[in-house]
Amino acid sequence: MKQEIVAIHSLQHLTKEILELTFISDYLEANAQPGQFINIRVDNDFPLLRRPFSVFNADGNKISIVFNVIGRGTKMLSRKKAGDTIDVLGPCGNNFLSFMDGDYDTAVFVAGGIGVAPFPFFTKRVKSNKKVVTFLGGRNKELIIKKGLSDVKVSTDDGSEGFHGIVLDLIKDDFTKNNYGKVRFFTCGPTRMMKALADFAKEIGSECYASLETDMACGIGLCQGCNIEVIGGEKKYNLVCKEGTIFETKTVKL
Repeated sequence: MKQEIVAIHSLQHLTKEILELTFISDYLEANAQPGQFINIRVDNDFPLLRRPFSVFNADGNKISIVFNVIGRGTKMLSRKKAGDTIDVLGPCGNNFLSFMDGDYDTAVFVAGGIGVAPFPFFTKRVKSNKKVVTFLGGRNKELIIKKGLSDVKVSTDDGSEGFHGIVLDLIKDDFTKNNYGKVRFFTCGPTRMMKALADFAKEIGSECYASLETDMACGIGLCQGCNIEVIGGEKKYNLVCKEGTIFETKTVKL
């Protein structure tokens, strides 16, 4: 990984609630993989801690992230403009491609809200011999992003787009209508959603790999602040930023 000061190329709204920020980095173009994240220092003075963002897309040396405004840091980020600079550290963590090989027919991507962030880049790099289907869930249509995704099926809590209900109910309904063969799940989103998906995957005998969402102040394992409890491992805890962010769900306590 590398720390660098990068220039912002553009900032645009994908929906009313979600923005896409694109910056220039030759280093990340050459080194970033789907599922990895970058840790951004929004300002030199405040907030002090960096904010982690999955790589949303890489188009040449144009690297994109997506976010919604939920606090002071993301609000400051939403006010950036082309030509401004930000301090980025990355790429950090492991990547989804490391878990692609195996005996299964369909890769099922499941994202909740802004958890969609790693999947357009993953879709772009997915191996050609794997079928992909994508399930998206959000509170409403303003939290649904389909850009860069494949075979997308949508659920919203309020019914404003697609299936009216939670994404796991959409998956269960869809699986009764379509034969995807043996599947492997890849997911990112709220912990409750990922745990429910992990339980469903176990029930049907499928593997599930989750990119965990947590506060990661340093992004490199120094601060020890992003612990996740391990199931049946040699040690009690792993660090999400260092050993993850992607874990097979049967190996950690969600």
